[in-house]
Amino acid sequence: MSRLRDVINDGPAGLRKQLDEGIVVAPGVYSGVSAIIAEQSGFRAGYLSGSGVAGMMGLPDLGMTTLTEVADESRKITRITRMPLIVDCDTGFGETINVTRTVRMMEEAGVSAIHIEDQVLPKKCGHLNGKQVIPIEDMESKINAAVQARKNPDFLIIARTDSRSVNGLDEAIERSRLYLEAGADCIFTEALESEEEFREMRKKVPGLLLANMTEFGKTPLLSVKQLDEIGYNMVIFPLTSFRGILKKTEEIYRMLLENGTQRDFINEIMSRKRFYEIIGYSEYEAEDFDLSKRRTVL
Repeated sequence: MSRLRDVINDGPAGLRKQLDEGIVVAPGVYSGVSAIIAEQSGFRAGYLSGSGVAGMMGLPDLGMTTLTEVADESRKITRITRMPLIVDCDTGFGETINVTRTVRMMEEAGVSAIHIEDQVLPKKCGHLNGKQVIPIEDMESKINAAVQARKNPDFLIIARTDSRSVNGLDEAIERSRLYLEAGADCIFTEALESEEEFREMRKKVPGLLLANMTEFGKTPLLSVKQLDEIGYNMVIFPLTSFRGILKKTEEIYRMLLENGTQRDFINEIMSRKRFYEIIGYSEYEAEDFDLSKRRTVL
């Protein structure tokens, strides 16, 4: 496969097909190269976290990133991988009218699904305290605007509710049901606190459900097998790889500063050869040679 010419993202139709086949597992990807590695590892979908986009910029997840920045990062991933991409779009980057523009820009960026949440701006990480949620009817308006704005009917609109941590499980269930009635394709109930709560959601909320298996939060770390058995349709691991990279980067900088050389940990970093294999360096080189040869003939 040539990454110059042969990579066509499977897009919304590809994601819908995966949902028909079984549970969709989407690890967090935060760059083009991380998406390539995820795909080569065997994953068939990817997830771009709002916290990941902000974190790569050295910013907290407090709604500080813009629609343009998230769309740009999304485009870098969809251009280089076949995996359908699910993207965190916070509150839709504003009010109802902003949601319309968000959907259109994310579709243009090659994204397959987005989720928008019912938090009050400035939003917070879903597993932190101090969140507030907007009135149900305001979120219903956002969902309706998102559904009307999409050009491709396969493009998934995922409604996220943060009400579990604010007003309890019963309200989270009620909001989830109402958001589906408003036109959402899938429900993402953030910060559930036990396996029993996941089962209760599945029992009382019809339609597609997404589970967030982020680390160090309010939610227990259930396996894909467990979530599949409960009846969930999608599971995301937003920052697992990103946190691993940060920890390793911190260690490498410390050792480099202390030792003044990388000789002692050279085997702990990726070789040039392996990196070139991942990004298809030789394919690009061969493509350039072929183009040069054709220009010479012409």
